[in-house]
Amino acid sequence: MENDLRWIKQIKKNASESAANALVSKYYKEMYAFHYKQTLDAELSLDLTQEHFIVVLQSIHSFDPKKASFRTWLYRLASNRIVDYFRSKHYRYAQFTQPIQDINQDFEDEYNLEIALEHKEQFKLVNELVNRLDAHSQQIIRLKLFGDYTLKEIASFEAIPISTVKTRYYAALKWIRKEMEVEKREERSI
Repeated sequence: MENDLRWIKQIKKNASESAANALVSKYYKEMYAFHYKQTLDAELSLDLTQEHFIVVLQSIHSFDPKKASFRTWLYRLASNRIVDYFRSKHYRYAQFTQPIQDINQDFEDEYNLEIALEHKEQFKLVNELVNRLDAHSQQIIRLKLFGDYTLKEIASFEAIPISTVKTRYYAALKWIRKEMEVEKREERSI
C-alpha cells in the first residue's frame, strides 16, 4: 500500500513511466483474473484488462486515498467496465455469432465434453442473469463472486450500510436461483 501511494504520487507529479509500470505490474494478474472469471475468454480478458489499466492511468488524478484504497478503486473501475461491456452492442452481437462449437475441443471423451458444455452454459446463464440486475446489485454480486470481497468490505467500498449490501446481495442471489429453476423447468419441458 505504501508503495502504491508512492507510485501514484510519482505518476501524478511527473507522469513517471517506471512508477506506472510498477503499479500496473503489481495488479495486472489480479485484474486479469477478475475479468477472466466473468468472461471465461482469455483474449477478451486480456483486452478488458488492458483497457482497464489505460482508464486507470488516465483517471489516476481522480484517485483519492482518503476515500478508498487503490485496490478498492481498481475493482470499482473494473466492475464498472465489466457492466459496460455486458451492456455493449459488441457483446450482444458476439452472443449471436459465436457458435457453441467454439468451445475447446481437446477433450479425451464425450463425457468430459458434455461436462464442459454444461459448465459453459450454466456460466453463460448466470452471467446473463447478473447482467439483468440493476447496476447496484450487479456491482455487489460481481465484487463478491468474482472479486472475492466480503460483504463488509463491499459496504465500506460502496459507502452504504452493510444491511443494504446484504439485502441486495441475498435478494439478487434469490432472484438468480429462481430464474435458473425456471430455465431448468423450461429445458425439461422441451
